[in-house]
Amino acid sequence: MRNFALIGAAGYIAPRHMKAIKDTGNNLLAAYDKADSVGIIDSHFPHADFFVEFERFDRHIEKLKYEKDLFLDYVSICSPNYLHDAHIRFALRSGADAICEKPLVLNPWNIDKLQRVEEKTGKKIYNILQLRVHPSIIQLRNKVANSLKDKKFEVDLTYLTSRGNWYQTSWKGDISKSGGIATNIGVHFYDMLSWIFGDVQDNIVHVHEKDRAAGYLEFENARVRWFLSINSEYLPSEVKKKGQTTFRSITIDGEELEFSGGFTDLHTLVYKDILDGYGYGLSAARTAIEIVHDIRNARPEGLKGEYHSFLNR
Repeated sequence: MRNFALIGAAGYIAPRHMKAIKDTGNNLLAAYDKADSVGIIDSHFPHADFFVEFERFDRHIEKLKYEKDLFLDYVSICSPNYLHDAHIRFALRSGADAICEKPLVLNPWNIDKLQRVEEKTGKKIYNILQLRVHPSIIQLRNKVANSLKDKKFEVDLTYLTSRGNWYQTSWKGDISKSGGIATNIGVHFYDMLSWIFGDVQDNIVHVHEKDRAAGYLEFENARVRWFLSINSEYLPSEVKKKGQTTFRSITIDGEELEFSGGFTDLHTLVYKDILDGYGYGLSAARTAIEIVHDIRNARPEGLKGEYHSFLNR
């Protein structure tokens, strides 16, 4: 049984980490979040200590080490994007490996600095890249690997996940903290695309606004038109009629990739890989971070070239 601490316990994604820690037979010693709406902990680790001040959380970890001879093996990080770098450093300085949500960091040079921290501490940093363990995505990657070397697949990626007014008021609406919409809700798709289709050859942004972003990415084996939005107005009418608030679609050469299900336990699969000595580290995270950094800093070109059809709506 390994010992875990969790940073960002009140966040949307934290329950998946709690479940993964429990499902893999491990123990959560302590959790931290400045917000105290964390009753979900009771469903997994009711005896875990909880703190709303980072300083007291930090002190508690030290007391466990020196007074009770309890050492952390891992720190799971679900905090806001702009804090990931600092919380990863805390984990490694505490003698633990870090398991961090996406995006690992906001800028490529942050990865370079974290590599030095890894080397200095001898600890590892892992990123949650759960789409890489999704059966449908693995099957697609194998199909691409077995295709003609110079084949370019035509891909359209659409991801709509409705958010209310609270989104722009929270840290997620602050581009300096979240990295913007392409980073906050799109980074795992960019990782998936590069993992399947190879190196990036072109990265064009058509639109990048608070509630939507769209562009064109060309990889070794794919030409990708992508569209992301948190605005429910872009939901297809048939989705709205069903009362659904999320729509995701990936078509490859006109054929829909079915991957709507199978998301529930992906975090647990990622945790199992990490605990078995595998998992995805800094080098695996780099390409997606470079993609979102370039999108964030690009000048949108508007409706010209290879743009997504949803931009015509």
